[in-house]
Amino acid sequence: MAQFYSEVNPEIVQLSARCKENMRIDPELYRKYEVKRGLRDISGQGVLTGLTEISEIRSYTMVDRDMIPMEGKLYYQGIDIEDLVAGFIKEDRFGFEETAYLLLFGSLPNSKELEDFKNLLIKYREDLPTSFVRDIIMKAPSKDMMNTLARSVLTLYSYDDLADDTTVENVLRQCLQLIALFPLLSVYGYQAYSHYHDGNSLFIHSPIKEMSTAENILHILRPNSKFTKLEARILDMALVLHAEHGGGNNSTFTTHVVSSSGTDTYSTIAASLGSLKGPRHGGANIKVMRMFEDMKKNVNDWENEDEVAQYLINVLNKKAFDQKGLIYGMGHAVYSISDPRASILKNYVKSLSEEKGMEKEFALYSIVENLAPQVIANERKIYKGVSANVDFYSGFVYSMLGLPYELYTPIFAISRIAGWSAHRLEEIINDGKIIRPAYKAVAPHTDYVALDKR
Repeated sequence: MAQFYSEVNPEIVQLSARCKENMRIDPELYRKYEVKRGLRDISGQGVLTGLTEISEIRSYTMVDRDMIPMEGKLYYQGIDIEDLVAGFIKEDRFGFEETAYLLLFGSLPNSKELEDFKNLLIKYREDLPTSFVRDIIMKAPSKDMMNTLARSVLTLYSYDDLADDTTVENVLRQCLQLIALFPLLSVYGYQAYSHYHDGNSLFIHSPIKEMSTAENILHILRPNSKFTKLEARILDMALVLHAEHGGGNNSTFTTHVVSSSGTDTYSTIAASLGSLKGPRHGGANIKVMRMFEDMKKNVNDWENEDEVAQYLINVLNKKAFDQKGLIYGMGHAVYSISDPRASILKNYVKSLSEEKGMEKEFALYSIVENLAPQVIANERKIYKGVSANVDFYSGFVYSMLGLPYELYTPIFAISRIAGWSAHRLEEIINDGKIIRPAYKAVAPHTDYVALDKR
């Protein structure tokens, strides 16, 4: 396929130097005007910009007006995520579908409501036209599945006679269709890429009605459609844990911002996908995996804590891995002592590592999880605690499941579309103002100079 303006020529290099020179703002001005960069203060506390009932994150408690860090807690519609997970695990069933129902409708479904909801998703999953797969997904496949997914979402606009209808009823219908279709759009997009770019055989399996979302992902991804019960259970667990995380995370805030403009569902969700694609957000688990690959090559004895600690020190000092100075998977904008999603996932990661014969790798992850907070505290000035976040283990889970890197972030999107949908509906139902925070202009005023005198 012909490249589209693929080269950065000398003229662009020269112009970009001018951008760097003229657009750089003195960091002291951010302090002078008390700008909350990233909409967060120095302690990591977010600037309050909205209200939500969909989920709640707790990382501290207030004692005599002081913020006291606590073990992280996450609530979906007021229900502790740990209790939600324990509930469906105890009853030996999959949890993502009822989690999506809970986020959208505010309460747990009874048996009939859950069955009806699953059947609705099945119906919408079957509604994807064969021509869409052939004409859209199979043509001009992108090397990045998030771009493929966003393109598919935007193209669905053309298949919807009520695309611009932003009534609650129509937006709910659109959101349920997207929740149902995201696994197909993502995995089929990967299959097309794998075939046309890597020369692999092309497999397009139809989804199976009786299967859960997690089971169908593994079914349509694998050539032989086979998977173990534990594999499907852990993938389902990952979907539940990634489904929602408050209104302030970057992609969900994007959902609110774009929804507040009054635009259509497809444009809104495409914008959210663009946010999630970023390595500081949904792409973080890939960075974790690549960091561990580099670590395994450069640490001779994975059980030697001194060697592992020295590698982490080198990473922080930009002497190892990608020279960015970051230990990926450690730390979170909100949590300090612990990320409840990581804590839940870790328990099941151990079981999967035993099934896959990867106990040594799991042990290395555990060592890094224990050492990294102290290494970071010794090397950096930090204002709150540091702990493993959900990305720390999710990438390891996906690697043990044999998922290609290209699908790591789309799997996140397959899950988070449930949360985005709930937040879009919440924004529309509450009919707020268009979101428009202030930016202070700090450039000096200058006189216009005629072209022949410049």
